[in-house]
Amino acid sequence: MDEKLTITTERKKLNYENKLILAPMVRIGTLPMRLLALDYGADIVYTEELIDWKLLRSFRRENDVLGTIDYVDKTDGTVTFRTCSKERDKVVLQIGTCDATRALKVAKMVEQDIAGIDLNMGCPKLFSLVGKMGAALLKEPEIAVNILKTLVDNLSISVTCKIRVLPDLDKTIELCKLLQSTGIAAIAIHGRTVDERPQHANRNDVLKEISKKLSIPVIANGGSKEIQKYSDIFKFKEITGCSSVMLARAAEWNCSIFSKEGLLPMEDVIKSYLKYAVDCDNPPSNTKYCIQNILREQQESPLGRKFLNSQTLEQICDVWNLNDYCCLKRKEFEEKGLLGRSQVSPMKEDEKQDEEQPSNKRKISEEEDVILMHYAFLRNNYMTDVELPKTILHKWTQTQKKKMPTYNTRQKGKLFRSIVTVDGRKYGSSFWEKNKKWAEQGAALVCLFSLGLINEKTFVSNSNVLS
Repeated sequence: MDEKLTITTERKKLNYENKLILAPMVRIGTLPMRLLALDYGADIVYTEELIDWKLLRSFRRENDVLGTIDYVDKTDGTVTFRTCSKERDKVVLQIGTCDATRALKVAKMVEQDIAGIDLNMGCPKLFSLVGKMGAALLKEPEIAVNILKTLVDNLSISVTCKIRVLPDLDKTIELCKLLQSTGIAAIAIHGRTVDERPQHANRNDVLKEISKKLSIPVIANGGSKEIQKYSDIFKFKEITGCSSVMLARAAEWNCSIFSKEGLLPMEDVIKSYLKYAVDCDNPPSNTKYCIQNILREQQESPLGRKFLNSQTLEQICDVWNLNDYCCLKRKEFEEKGLLGRSQVSPMKEDEKQDEEQPSNKRKISEEEDVILMHYAFLRNNYMTDVELPKTILHKWTQTQKKKMPTYNTRQKGKLFRSIVTVDGRKYGSSFWEKNKKWAEQGAALVCLFSLGLINEKTFVSNSNVLS
């Protein structure tokens, strides 16, 4: 992740012929998994679907600590989209939208940092359907055509779309020809209808008929159940007659499916993924989700149960003996002044006027007279409510005949941080928690540690975390 950030004016459009492609997958297609897929042999990698309005409320920031380009949410400081120079000519951003104007605004925002943009026309989730996005566009082809043509006519990068087949073959071919007429570079097709699920057979014969009728590359999707090894990818390609193959679940389970050398052991894949997760400062919740999908039934093993009890990136790394690597990277990032998720700082007014201004080195400003420590509240560490920091602190103040603790909680976007006042002193954690209760527990935890009511031996190993 140390590559220098560079922007060039010349762009070579993506070639979608004979390519192995990582499919867009919710929560899976984040930067660590995309980089891992490229390492193993994927030619093109798609991001998870990113909703237009969420990107539009973000601003671009060059992160010189991580060597990434970050699109940061203005409301809460979280990263909406993170990319880097290593994938710049191979990454396709999939957008969820139902409006051509918004779609173009988003595409223009990210155009310099990606190789292509894809319109999601296949997601069957209720959220997408209600918002008239995803699979809802299959019933509104005129809207889809307007979006695609607007993008094709105004962008220097490749434009594609991803659809699901319709129940009727002729109508599916008719739709594909209509979409092709917009000038898109390729079309990815999932061989199931909106109502069908992975247990249903992929309609490979339909994909073959479509590929015969179109003049642009057709990317076959939906064959993971038939793909157990590298050679199976090409059998699927031959059966469908398509130009390229896009993998979702097969890559989600073991990303080394893209490797000519054959599948690697699950442990090796997880370790390689974890290193990228650390390098990219990936959120622990997202990292955990991706590993769960690699482990699958192995989550019930002793190692799997230990993993499920982890909450921080450092704890997850410890399960696979990568704790030293994680700590070393965290120290390196802190020395360089990384503004991480534990230090959320939404864009200031002056930054809103100059969104190109890099400010990832800005340190969190400590509140006056507050003892502030970098400790997280880890709910899984407490078996009963009696052990919770707030409960212990409450009982201590009672026995010492002091005033009860008072909590002052701040909210930024969807995150919370609290300051507790005990005996005239203020204590707080620099972590921003996902709810008010956890923020108060974190403040109480810092207070207990500061007062010597809990010691470093029993506490710090679970608290000095990479957020």
